[in-house]
Amino acid sequence: MAEFLFKQQAALPARLLRANSPAQIGWRTPALAVAATGVLAVSAHISIPLGFTPVPLTMQTFAVLLLGMLFSPRAAFATMALYLAEGAAGLPVFSSAVAGGGFVHLFGPDGGYLLCYPFAAALAGAIYRAGGRRFASSLGGAFAGAALILAAGALWLSVLSRAGISTVVAESVVPFLAGDAVKAAAAAACVSTFRSIRKPAKSGSSANS
Repeated sequence: MAEFLFKQQAALPARLLRANSPAQIGWRTPALAVAATGVLAVSAHISIPLGFTPVPLTMQTFAVLLLGMLFSPRAAFATMALYLAEGAAGLPVFSSAVAGGGFVHLFGPDGGYLLCYPFAAALAGAIYRAGGRRFASSLGGAFAGAALILAAGALWLSVLSRAGISTVVAESVVPFLAGDAVKAAAAAACVSTFRSIRKPAKSGSSANS
């Protein structure tokens, strides 16, 4: 299973570039959706515990935003939901820096971030497409998705810990602002790069047909 996921992840960029339309991604090739959840799992394990907050720093925001804009909003939502289902079933796809696992993990300190992933990915993709798939709209989608994840994480942690708003913001928002801004900008840049590569490829295939 691990070898299969590795092979699917390695082929992910090429498959995305060959896709004829965003709606095909994750629907006509279900293995691609599975590979995408593998990418999310790997990004979750690129984790740095911060000590002063129960939520670790991971690369998941980057992966969520990137996949949200590469996939169609519906496919992105379904892929994120599949990822959460895998984690709830006990697969080791969540961050190893947080104690617990399986379904219980979704109710831990980072549960708000995790449960928000389907909505953040779909939002990022929808804004990107509504703006004509330009770099500006990819930035707008990425930053909107990142903001939604932070807001959901803060709200969840405030309910879980019953701490004051200043404490919650200091533990669940402030430590991640700079990093999430960089990850959002990187996701937008990657999406724009993929799109610029696809354009010449499409033009070449049209000229040869």
